[in-house]
Amino acid sequence: MGDIVFSGMRPTGRLHLGHMAGALSNWVLFQENHECYYSIVDWHALMSDYADPSKMRGNAREVLLDWLAVGLDPQKCSIFVQSHVKEHIELHLALSMIAPLGWLERCPTYKEQILNLRNKDLSTYGFLGYPVLMASDILVYKASKVPVGEDQTAHLELARELARRFNNFYGDVFPEPATMLTHNPKIPGTDGRKMSKSYGNSLDIADEIPALDKKIRTMVTDPARERRTDPGEPEKCPVWDLQKFFNHDEEQMNEIAAGCRGAAIGCIDCKKMLMAHVSEHMTPVRERRKRYEGRDSELNDILAEGAKRARETAGRTMSEVYDALSMPK
Repeated sequence: MGDIVFSGMRPTGRLHLGHMAGALSNWVLFQENHECYYSIVDWHALMSDYADPSKMRGNAREVLLDWLAVGLDPQKCSIFVQSHVKEHIELHLALSMIAPLGWLERCPTYKEQILNLRNKDLSTYGFLGYPVLMASDILVYKASKVPVGEDQTAHLELARELARRFNNFYGDVFPEPATMLTHNPKIPGTDGRKMSKSYGNSLDIADEIPALDKKIRTMVTDPARERRTDPGEPEKCPVWDLQKFFNHDEEQMNEIAAGCRGAAIGCIDCKKMLMAHVSEHMTPVRERRKRYEGRDSELNDILAEGAKRARETAGRTMSEVYDALSMPK
């Protein structure tokens, strides 16, 4: 088995094709030759949604179903809920003792979220300490690689700094995790903006094939193509971004691009060709999700077994931490 990999997602509800393209497709590949820990990070969700956690359990179940649907295999990776592994919180507390406030206050993501989420009171100790909890998620498994997008690199750098700071104080316990910058294909929503549930423009992993077809047929295209006879530019069209992810037929892609630029094909034709590839890709995904829907006992077993394996690894790490801190036994 290769390097240890950790990654997680907050339980905010059903996932969409942006999540699948940007993260989950990579996670499926990693599980084949790495020791992988994939966590539904419910404590992280509580940091911003503490005022109303009523949907947390239902959302966590939807995330689990989507993970299994895209191909995560509980026999090849550990899938678990963050709060089921108490060592995450123990290490979070230990690291918070040495985390300088200035590091947290300067975190660019912290400043950005404070500005963007003005409808929520985020002036809490928990939200300020979000990167410390993220660091504990990674370090408690001694993860050597962490797949992240560019927007998360500042958090990962802080995790490395906390590992160095702990090691300098108490001796070498933690390796410094390396960034695995993953390729994030551009997957726009039906209105051309970033795909997001809050925008109401998402193509969901859980959508039936006819529902995906209906949504794709209504997608915006190159604004220059007001009429069928108007030439277009594929690189300015949200549908083309989906083609690049789903359509691996190079010859057809060249024909679509040339047909668009020369107005030889219309946007409806392009969408029909796209939908054929979406249907081929998503049909087995949808079938896997259906197999697990309603099988709560099996889903609970998957999470329990994943948490058990995670606790074994995390427990060994925390034993070292307690020794390093000279904590009473």
